[in-house]
Amino acid sequence: MKIAFIGGGNMAAALIAGLADKLTAGANIHVVDPNVDALARLRLQYGVATAPAADAAVSAADVIVLAVKPQSMREVTAQLLPLIDQRKQPLVISIAAGIRSADLSRWLGGYGAIVRCMPNTPALIGKGITGMAATAGVSAAQVKAADDILRAVGPTVWLDDESKIDAVTAVSGSGPAYVFYFIEAMQQAAEEMGLTAEQGKQLALATMAGATQLAEQSNEAVPVLRERVTSKGGTTYAALTSMENSGVKAAIITAMKAAAARGKALGDELGAAS
Repeated sequence: MKIAFIGGGNMAAALIAGLADKLTAGANIHVVDPNVDALARLRLQYGVATAPAADAAVSAADVIVLAVKPQSMREVTAQLLPLIDQRKQPLVISIAAGIRSADLSRWLGGYGAIVRCMPNTPALIGKGITGMAATAGVSAAQVKAADDILRAVGPTVWLDDESKIDAVTAVSGSGPAYVFYFIEAMQQAAEEMGLTAEQGKQLALATMAGATQLAEQSNEAVPVLRERVTSKGGTTYAALTSMENSGVKAAIITAMKAAAARGKALGDELGAAS
């Protein structure tokens, strides 16, 4: 499989690390980015081919991964339009936030083989998760190719409706920040109760990681696991009662809905015809 990456930033580098000499040879991966230092690092680490601008190697690719900032996408698609072989119909994968497949298709002259993805930052250590949606023009073989590529950095979740990407953005795309926020609060509380900053960090991180793994490995629902830690009248009960009285759960749900709404608005703004 020949894969062209348009953009060689952190997320592209994470995908390339998972793909090179595994799914395909490093020499079959072509990376386009104006940052010559980033290209040099990728060549040295993974043996990929590189170029500072889109070229004929992009035309030869079976898959084109668009890994540029959303604000740059219209300019990038204008450069790609004459290079994409409409007869060959290579798969186009977008990992740019907010850019809808319909707008990508329009910018690419009505192109039909597009998969839109929403990965998250733990992909940088191979622990990500990606929400994915395919347009009607994507073949079964291309669906598998897209899945193989994104699984290089973690599991995938396929959606039957691209509009649900906004919910994925709110849950997992933005989700790592919520987890970091909660860890920050745990660390701060630990320090205010007399523990050192390092002790607070160690306890918070290990607790978060352990609880997550327990939830993953248990056959029981998360509310059941929570209840098992919560003896009525005990310390955990006191903490959770305080959180409920402060509306913590409701605030988290409201915040995530705000993230989804912003994702939709971002799509409207970036896709506006002009």
